[in-house]
Amino acid sequence: MKKILRVDSPNDYARFVDAPVLHPLVSIIHYDELAPFRHSLNNYGVYGLFIQRQFPKVLSYGMKTLQASDASIIAVEPGQIGGLEDNGERISLSGWALLWSPELLHGTELESQIDRYQFFSYFFTDSLCMESDEWDAITRLVAMMRTEVTTHADSPQLRGILLNYLRLILEYCNRIYHRQLLEEDKGGSDLLKRFHNLLQQYFRENRQLMQGLPTVTYCASQLAYSPRYFGDVIHKATGGTAIGYIHNYVINQAKSLLMNGHNISETSRLLGFDIPNHFTRLFKRITGLTPSQFLGK
Repeated sequence: MKKILRVDSPNDYARFVDAPVLHPLVSIIHYDELAPFRHSLNNYGVYGLFIQRQFPKVLSYGMKTLQASDASIIAVEPGQIGGLEDNGERISLSGWALLWSPELLHGTELESQIDRYQFFSYFFTDSLCMESDEWDAITRLVAMMRTEVTTHADSPQLRGILLNYLRLILEYCNRIYHRQLLEEDKGGSDLLKRFHNLLQQYFRENRQLMQGLPTVTYCASQLAYSPRYFGDVIHKATGGTAIGYIHNYVINQAKSLLMNGHNISETSRLLGFDIPNHFTRLFKRITGLTPSQFLGK
């Protein structure tokens, strides 16, 4: 099993890189001030923005790899796995990490709006590439957040100020995200986004518990395409099959459930498998490991 750092609270990561712990629900890390530290493959229970001048060349991001551009941002959300497994190497980075607990958002307007920031999704496998003025603005806001938590005790008023800073930073990120979308090819890219959003909705509404795994025919119908044409467009956009995309999505969910304490039988049931052995076979076919091997049992 891979070495995975559980980041259940923002300060779990701060302690790992030996950064100051400043607030119970927010961690603001200035990499330039840190001594060299080890890589980590992280299982996130928090939201995070990694704002860096240069990332390691290849990072894991769910089932895929991510090559981040210079002066860019990688966003993560609870339930995701990403980073680079600890191999003993120590690295130095330049930039910031901003992590916050979902608890900070509870009962706020931002909590109800967080899903509209689609750059948190596993589907978005690119970094947010900042222009120089955006780098200056975003890093200035992060630095101002750190000043607030280092000079003022925690209070409802402080949390309100932090949320206002955070909302502004997310809006900058959203502008970058939509700018990059305009630069992409509109054909298969648009359908692939709708396909992915459909899968998210299917599992968010727990339809798999009654209807089982989503099928290509179901997805094509919901998106108003014939199964054959739908499959052709997905193949052109991804190089793979539509059913393969569904299976990869399902196994991504499985990894998160397993890493968050669900046993194999529970994970199989929660994902809509009637027979746990079917889940085990699919998991091994995609990952090369059985669920038990993935968990190190």
